[in-house]
Amino acid sequence: MPGTMVSRALLLVGVVLTAQLCACTAYVGSGGDGFSVEFIHRDSARSPFHDPSLTAPARVLEAARRSTVRAAALSRSYVRVDAPSADGFVSELTSTPFEYLMAVNIGTPPTRMVAIADTGSDLIWLNCSYGGDGPGLAAARDADAQPPGVQFDPSKSTTFRLVDCDSVACSELPEASCGADSKCRYSYSYGDGSHTSGVLSTETFTFADAPGARGDGTTTRVANVNFGCSTTFVGSSVGDGLVGLGGGDLSLVSQLGADTSLGRRFSYCLVPYSVKASSALNFGPRAAVTDPGAVTTPLIPSQVKAYYIVELRSVKVGNKTFEAPDRSPLIVDSGTTLTFLPEALVDPLVKELTGRIKLPPAQSLERLLPLCFDVSGVREGQVAAMIPDVTVGLGGGAAVTLKAENTFVEVQEGTLCLAVSAMSEQFPASIIGNIAQQNMHVGYDLDKGTVTFAPAACASSYPAPSPSASV
Repeated sequence: MPGTMVSRALLLVGVVLTAQLCACTAYVGSGGDGFSVEFIHRDSARSPFHDPSLTAPARVLEAARRSTVRAAALSRSYVRVDAPSADGFVSELTSTPFEYLMAVNIGTPPTRMVAIADTGSDLIWLNCSYGGDGPGLAAARDADAQPPGVQFDPSKSTTFRLVDCDSVACSELPEASCGADSKCRYSYSYGDGSHTSGVLSTETFTFADAPGARGDGTTTRVANVNFGCSTTFVGSSVGDGLVGLGGGDLSLVSQLGADTSLGRRFSYCLVPYSVKASSALNFGPRAAVTDPGAVTTPLIPSQVKAYYIVELRSVKVGNKTFEAPDRSPLIVDSGTTLTFLPEALVDPLVKELTGRIKLPPAQSLERLLPLCFDVSGVREGQVAAMIPDVTVGLGGGAAVTLKAENTFVEVQEGTLCLAVSAMSEQFPASIIGNIAQQNMHVGYDLDKGTVTFAPAACASSYPAPSPSASV
């Protein structure tokens, strides 16, 4: 009986804190099964970062290079925070390299913005304009560091509010200060030297269903979402802001969870790089992964709340199984292109694949990838048939099968390389990247503490929007 009373008390505390953190209310245009938004790869023709001069292999190589920077930042944050030091736990901040974007409509009337969608961070922040400064914005601005891209003007919205210093939301920020007006100010510095700061605020967010999604044409309006109104940005361009999709309390996922009809869950289905179609990012009941062959693995608690971490147990090729070292956490991340695994797994994996794949070897570019083959003159369909499946064993008995498109990529014309790299001092944490997640429906459920993987034909589920459609 005492244990039951304690559990109920803890549950009540959790409910109260969630209510204080976000008084979100969702108003769904029609239906009640959640909503889906377009998940835009940064290299797609629908991205403001698209470079039409690059070939498809060149885009993959650039993404692989970016992933090493991001992997290093994710790894450092995870290792530093999960390993106590003399100075205690260290606040984690991911670097800005990214791979996916999403459109958000903020304010009343709404302003459409295209922001980074990041599964490795929490805070939502968007660029705010200086013209007609709202209350508290003038004191926070830096005239020498104007935010790039589209800027949201709070003075033109009837639903914009500033957040007090003594709020629960303000206490969740790793770096916060209090202005003379008792309003909460934040400052975020990233691993690549970029920096953003501004005022913590609340606003109404409106999400339009992705083209081709169920309920296409409907909108979901969510009021009182905590976000950073960024008045200062210094560094490389990151679009119109960032939407944190991590597991922490300030992420969009956690804030949507304040509405019990949506819950703290989301999923995505990533189309392969070679396919000209849109990926989809799903929230609420629509995020449920019930596809045939779905497998579920439990999340591992971590001091870095933003990260989605599962247990890596083994890697299997054919009848050969290679066991992971003891305590092998694996970060599931859509913002990292390559997959990073312990050297104790990568070395035998490379050896086994080398013996099974009957293709001439090729030189690895910049020593970035451990195994490459010369596929010039070989038809694409024939190459895929020559590459064996790789099965990744996870906690709870889950086994995720990776096809050729999940393990190998063409990084230059005629050169196919394994999209897996070994952990090192520079990359001390394992990460399963977005190439390994292509043509998979991947669902994150914070309420249940699970991640679910299922094979899926992502491009057929969400066809490409017309070229005239706005991003």
